[in-house]
Amino acid sequence: MRQEQEARPPLAPLWNRGFCITLKTWSSGPGFLLKEDIMKIKHIDHIGIAVKSIEQAGKFYTDILGLKIEEVENVADQKVNVAFLPITDSELELLESTEPDGPVAKYIDARGEGVQHVAFRVDNIEEALDELKAKGVRMIDQEPRSGAGGAKIAFIHPKETNGVLVEICERG
Repeated sequence: MRQEQEARPPLAPLWNRGFCITLKTWSSGPGFLLKEDIMKIKHIDHIGIAVKSIEQAGKFYTDILGLKIEEVENVADQKVNVAFLPITDSELELLESTEPDGPVAKYIDARGEGVQHVAFRVDNIEEALDELKAKGVRMIDQEPRSGAGGAKIAFIHPKETNGVLVEICERG
């Protein structure tokens, strides 16, 4: 005799009404959260690309793709120079270490040059961090810190995100 499965709301009618549903596994079985119950990600703020040299790597993005390096900023406490290449409402950030023991230099030593992180913009980083911590998400940063371009940032530990370094950021 077949066991009856727990009744679940059909997804299609909810999607058609503009609701965003996230499937979440709970100890008692699958449950659904409505969009209002989860953090609001505005969009991808930027993609951070670790490079040995902004000047050398930047040539591909400027000469071949036609992007423009808008600014290069030194973030001394993170031991990095950051070049900003805007693309509509997002941007690429080329990250060049200023010290051999900096996080970007260590990343390049371990994995080579390439995509280092993805940043999602939120309206309120403090609320986003509180929600992530309440959900038991392991964070690198427990509190927001200052990032490039005047942003407030915090990183989620990559073991929580299948190896992807995820940044949450808020811009004024």
